[in-house]
Amino acid sequence: MPLPPGGLLQLTPEGLYCPAAQAWIDPWRPVPRALITHGHADHARPGCGTYWAVGQAEGILRQRLGEGIDLIPVEYGERHRIGGARVSFHSAGHVLGSAQIRLEAGGERWLVSGDYKRCPDPSCTPFEPVAADVLITEATFGLPIYRWRSGAAVAQEIVDWWRGATDRPSLLLCYAFGKAQRVLAELHRLGIRDEVLLHGSVQQLMEPYREAQVAMPPTRPLAELPRGAPLEGRLVIAPPGALRGRGLSRLKTPQTAFVSGWMAVRGARRRRGTGHGFVLSDHADWPGLLRSVRESGAQQVYVTHGQSNVLARYLREVEGIAAEPLEGAFEAERFEGDTPEAAAP
Repeated sequence: MPLPPGGLLQLTPEGLYCPAAQAWIDPWRPVPRALITHGHADHARPGCGTYWAVGQAEGILRQRLGEGIDLIPVEYGERHRIGGARVSFHSAGHVLGSAQIRLEAGGERWLVSGDYKRCPDPSCTPFEPVAADVLITEATFGLPIYRWRSGAAVAQEIVDWWRGATDRPSLLLCYAFGKAQRVLAELHRLGIRDEVLLHGSVQQLMEPYREAQVAMPPTRPLAELPRGAPLEGRLVIAPPGALRGRGLSRLKTPQTAFVSGWMAVRGARRRRGTGHGFVLSDHADWPGLLRSVRESGAQQVYVTHGQSNVLARYLREVEGIAAEPLEGAFEAERFEGDTPEAAAP
């Protein structure tokens, strides 16, 4: 379903457009003014004139889109006059610097959630409930089967798995931006201070987290470890796509695991071909999606990404909220992880 004509937001070939602000939210193509929810590649694309984003996301965005981009950093909760609209960015709890974007004009309040989660995460600012008349929400894991355990509980599972292999290295596969740093922060919170080895794609995204003073164990690029150095008992973190490259060739017969919300489905674990799967997601689970819709107070909800039809139908038939899937080039987090995020959900 497209957005109705005359609303505060319109769906254009470039993406979600706010005529009052003359700005696009997470545009799919280059536009003059882009409001960015976070730095994942399906939300922040190169070639735009001016980017607006939360200041914590600046390091990631400049690294991925180019040091010379015209970027206007903002703080959470600040209200900015952009054209004829009031615009504010509110924490989404997804990754470092992630935001929901609220737009106000003509007596309407619209909220674009971006990607978000409700679980506590020591690597980023917690989700902030935001009131709106109309909500555009993601539904990547929009099925009742998806219900997350705490990050601390999953991190303890990872530690037990890692400590159980003293005769070989442990290779943990997870997305290079967001998931890897969350795992490290969760390990630190458990008291882990061992040095963790990182694939280059993870290493190049670490500095913004260090600058934000996210507490993590000490890390070192795997490539900087001297040849012949013992790797038995060491933990190595790499993106899923690294399995096809040469960067991990020095790891001889490691035990391997994959960290993702998709690991909640056993078939997904078999498809990935790893020895173990840890269920940890940076997206809201089913209870988190419902809670966020309720807390927004929105009377109209549009659902994007993933299981949009399922969530929209549930909101209509059970919650009594007007809800429809929103058609467009929205990309849900893929199971394979072999998106641009894998090289750098």
